[in-house]
Amino acid sequence: MRLLVVEDESKMSDFIRKGLSEAGYAVDVAETGSAGESLAAANPYDLVVLDVMLPDQSGLDTARHLRRDDYNGPILMLTALSGTRDKVHGLDAGADDYLTKPFAFEELLARIRALLRRHHPEKQSMLRFSNLELDLITRRGRRGSKELTLTQKEFALLEYFLRNPNRPLSRTSISEHVWDVHFDTESNVIDVYVNMLRKKLEDGSNKKLIHTIVGVGYVLREEE
Repeated sequence: MRLLVVEDESKMSDFIRKGLSEAGYAVDVAETGSAGESLAAANPYDLVVLDVMLPDQSGLDTARHLRRDDYNGPILMLTALSGTRDKVHGLDAGADDYLTKPFAFEELLARIRALLRRHHPEKQSMLRFSNLELDLITRRGRRGSKELTLTQKEFALLEYFLRNPNRPLSRTSISEHVWDVHFDTESNVIDVYVNMLRKKLEDGSNKKLIHTIVGVGYVLREEE
């Protein structure tokens, strides 16, 4: 899943980006409200983490502009202001939740998971297909009785496949949802990761689940 963090304080944005990346999310960072709006217009983000105090405009205005431009995903606002009136202004501007600085990173992760579940009921914490399952809370995968040892990117890639079973996925679609804005579309990194994931899923006598569609990309489906 791909998130956008709009935060101008470099230490804070690096802290959030690193933590979210370690949790398996693809993360883009913008330092201004206008830059965040441009990224949101160009990329399919599942959630936006938005600071209220930005150098070019208020995060409240950024939230309003995102909603005006038809961004329908959840917005989690960050602020040093803890007053009820400040929170009301943020929610009225289009935010779905409000987190006051300083905060524990575990709470940020929990609020993000809750918002994603609320906005996307299909984004449950346990994904299953055939004899394959992925627990998004414990970050553990299993096929049949065998536990899978996955890297962060392999986990994110498998999660995207499991959210779209039997649906052909192009390399462009995979890059947009699993990698960040710095992804090199000319590289073969997606094919490399898909092959590594296949080997782990098919180790032993397991039947093939990830299939190549020539000229299109890949699909997660059971063999006929």
